[in-house]
Amino acid sequence: MPTITYLTTIQFDFGAVKMLADEAKAVGITRPLLVTDKGVRDCGVLDRVLEQLPDAMRVSIFDGTPENPTENAVLDALSRYREGECDGMIAVGGGSPMDLAKGVAILAAHEPPLEQYAAIFGGAAKITNKIAPVIAVPTTAGTGSEVGRGAILTLNDGRKLGFSSPNNIPKRAICDPELTFGLPKRLTAATGMDAVSHCVETFISPVINPPAEGIAFEGLRRAMGHIERAVADGSDREARWEMMMAAMMGAMSFQKGLGAVHAISHPLGGMQEPRLHHGTLNAVVMPAVLRYNASHVGDKYDRLCDAMGLDRGTNLPAFIEGFNAKLKLPSNLREMGVPEAVVPVMAAAAELDHCNATNPRPATKDDYLVLINEAMG
Repeated sequence: MPTITYLTTIQFDFGAVKMLADEAKAVGITRPLLVTDKGVRDCGVLDRVLEQLPDAMRVSIFDGTPENPTENAVLDALSRYREGECDGMIAVGGGSPMDLAKGVAILAAHEPPLEQYAAIFGGAAKITNKIAPVIAVPTTAGTGSEVGRGAILTLNDGRKLGFSSPNNIPKRAICDPELTFGLPKRLTAATGMDAVSHCVETFISPVINPPAEGIAFEGLRRAMGHIERAVADGSDREARWEMMMAAMMGAMSFQKGLGAVHAISHPLGGMQEPRLHHGTLNAVVMPAVLRYNASHVGDKYDRLCDAMGLDRGTNLPAFIEGFNAKLKLPSNLREMGVPEAVVPVMAAAAELDHCNATNPRPATKDDYLVLINEAMG
């Protein structure tokens, strides 16, 4: 049985963002760096967050987070952090700003280079409790990074690596579903399927962790019961609340480990061109991986059907393909712009990804070659 740790303090409800100043005070942040992206800033959500901070508080802002956060962006934000003499961060946005903030938090208190803290290099043991404090304020319902111990960052050489440690977990998470009301339908669908993929992969992971498995099951039930409503009507309060809860629960289950879906989506998401959305990748790749894993999961697919409100024995890969189409997501990687030439490189990188170790069925580079080609369509 692995260590089970749920240590984040979470404020979750409509209007929770109003608690930001109190939470900053509680964790000792007096000069924050707000880490976000230009989309969050341009749509006015950042202003709504800033309104909750005292006028006298000295706030620095970094809004240069790319869609898939990079080592260069971490270093740029770190420079802003030091220029502002900051003592902590408030990450506002989706998974990218939150993961970027975690990368800055590591280097604010630890020696470079960033690479040495990656999970595949044994970096978890090097990330100490001296890490800078982070408050996470999600504005999407997908990654769950606000309660996760991991960050996915693309190094300057193109490798997309995971940085995982209990010390990475934000000191506070402020989950206010009202902040997701402005999300476009396509992004609501893609981030929602990200949450679904987290719940599915952690549930079928072979790691023994019944509490995490139970949370994944319940998160999946909530996600599948509300994602279509959230996409159809972005102001549906119940659907937005449930999707944010599902995203949070999916990330709480990460302690079981993910699998081949993420092992594939991580290197694909690290490409400079085309820029690919992580949640969309997970949705598109999931059917092929579900087919591959079917012989190694016992009765778990039937139990997934229970959570999803489907009849036992439902063909899950086919169902996910149809559900993606219903949400108007791409049907394959080729439609997303993935060129044929990169497939062998992506297959080799998937085998080395840290999520490969917890896939139910062992997968080699050759297996990933077949899986990615299948997902290409």
